[in-house]
Amino acid sequence: MQIFVPEVDRCDCNCIHEDVVARVRRFMPPEEHLMELSDLFKVFADSTRVKILCALSQTEMCVCDIAVLLGMTKSSISHQLRVLKQAKLVKNRREGRVVYYSLADDHVSTIFDQGLLHVLE
Repeated sequence: MQIFVPEVDRCDCNCIHEDVVARVRRFMPPEEHLMELSDLFKVFADSTRVKILCALSQTEMCVCDIAVLLGMTKSSISHQLRVLKQAKLVKNRREGRVVYYSLADDHVSTIFDQGLLHVLE
C-alpha cells in the first residue's frame, strides 16, 4: 500500500514576485564579497580547524599544546594553523622561542559561537 504524502517544500507556481526580487537584489552584496564569504566558510569545513578555533577561543596556545590537546602531530597542527592564518582567523605572537596563537579578533569568536548555537538547536 502506497501512502500519498504531499510535497510541502515544492513550489508549484510559475509566478515571479518582482517586488520581492527587486527588494532583495538591492541588499545582495557584490559577487566578489559572496565568494570571499564562501571561501571563509570552507575553512570551517575541517573538524581539526574547528577544534583549533574552539581551543583558541579559551586562551592563546602554542603548537605543542594544541598538538597534545588534539592528539595530533605538531606538523599537522602547524599546517592547519597556516590555513587559519591565511584566512585571517588566527594571529600569532612570538615570545622567545615560543610562538603563541590566538583568535584574530572578536568576529572569529562570534562566528564560532553562533555556529555552535545553531547546531545545538
